[in-house]
Amino acid sequence: MPFSLPRLAAAAVLAFASLATPAAAATPTVPAPSGGLEQTLDADQQQARGNAVLETGHVDIGPRHRDGTWTIQIHDDHAVPSVWRDPAETVLRVRDTARQPVPDDEAYAFLGEKPGKQVHVVPQTERQGVVWIGWNTQDPGVLKAISRGVTMTLRGVQGPGTFSVFLQSGNLGAPQVLWSSKKPYPQPIWVETNTHTHANWVFGEPGSYLLAVDISADLADGSTATASTVLRLAVGDTTDPASARTAAFTQPLPSMSAQAAAQSDPPSRPWQLPLLATAGVLLAVTVAALAVRQGTVRRRAERDREAAR
Repeated sequence: MPFSLPRLAAAAVLAFASLATPAAAATPTVPAPSGGLEQTLDADQQQARGNAVLETGHVDIGPRHRDGTWTIQIHDDHAVPSVWRDPAETVLRVRDTARQPVPDDEAYAFLGEKPGKQVHVVPQTERQGVVWIGWNTQDPGVLKAISRGVTMTLRGVQGPGTFSVFLQSGNLGAPQVLWSSKKPYPQPIWVETNTHTHANWVFGEPGSYLLAVDISADLADGSTATASTVLRLAVGDTTDPASARTAAFTQPLPSMSAQAAAQSDPPSRPWQLPLLATAGVLLAVTVAALAVRQGTVRRRAERDREAAR
């Protein structure tokens, strides 16, 4: 028995809905924290003053909202008690204990380095003698000020070698590249509220690296907050941390308009419009075909009735 128009039209609508359902976001989204990354930050943690070199232990980069001011800070959990530090006064030192060979695996071709080459890696899981760099959106002031999350944007990298940040689920999971000096800037990632994440940071050559980073968010009061900073890293035992602290970021950065276009909340889905258009065409064709079929069936029934008379 042939399908009726309502049933086939409903099927077409279902197909349209499935095509319109988002499959992936243009802006990478950092997954929710896994086991071992749970933490709570104290609202009364102090702001440290003075230059510091952090070369071991747990540190997080993240936004801080205090007295109505939105800033990017470094949360030093290695200090006792934990403190917040100004990135302009802080150098993250990656010692030679972090050196590892590039895997002989095509999955890591995005690093832009030959297999077997020794590179400096801050790993996703903590390693003795290596500073453990992550990020969080857990400052109590931030939790009160925003309702959803923040956009962390890499606007540029200045250093002697390649730079990458990627996430990996277990030893067999495919790398999820978040930031790469081999890609155009800006490079935004979306981080949900109350997230604490660590990833793999890879540096192709020893030396001083400067990372230009923005963190922005829509606040609960309807305003938008944005802060910019430069993260300073001294990679390799022979690199003087003082050179990273005093270095100036001289490379051109993308315009704020380009940055704003890349920072959408929620993450933009440029693929959605073509899919919706395609689905609309399919729906129209389906309905038209059904109308023709119904007309044919109706005319055949009329001829049968005339013959019976």
